[in-house]
Amino acid sequence: MKASRWKKITAATGGSEIAEAALVLPLAFLLLLAIYWFGRAFNVYATINHAAREGARVGVASSCGNCGNAASSPAAVAVAVTTTLQASAIDPTKISLYAPPSPIFCSGTASSNCDNSHSNITVCSQVQLTPATSPGPPVCGVSVSFQYPYSFSLPYPTNGVNLALKADVQMGAEN
Repeated sequence: MKASRWKKITAATGGSEIAEAALVLPLAFLLLLAIYWFGRAFNVYATINHAAREGARVGVASSCGNCGNAASSPAAVAVAVTTTLQASAIDPTKISLYAPPSPIFCSGTASSNCDNSHSNITVCSQVQLTPATSPGPPVCGVSVSFQYPYSFSLPYPTNGVNLALKADVQMGAEN
């Protein structure tokens, strides 16, 4: 009696639900992991761009309001960038050097106004921000650039995916 009842139960479903779940669940899990990892990569990208903006803001601000309009040092810009990264729990020691395309410097400045000796962050001052073909005088400012490695792995036999997230921010000088 028990054997015939078991046959009826198993014959009705045929195990197709189990086979479908075995195919769909790993794909759904992979999709959820991909959403998480790409979301985290976007978060890290937004954070390093925010840090570069903070560094550029420090670079264009004068260091002293009543003692002349002396520009901030590249070391101060690097401190602003690393402090912002640390506040977001991102390791600033992983910053690697990124050389942006050669900038056009404002007239009357030396062509070597770029410094990358502080924490692999390239700080270029007196950079022309507006194209030479635009009307009006050129706007000068500061350029801050660096790259940050980001890697994520999916549950398949891969070595992971390594991305070099680049931050390249320009900001006009304050008047």
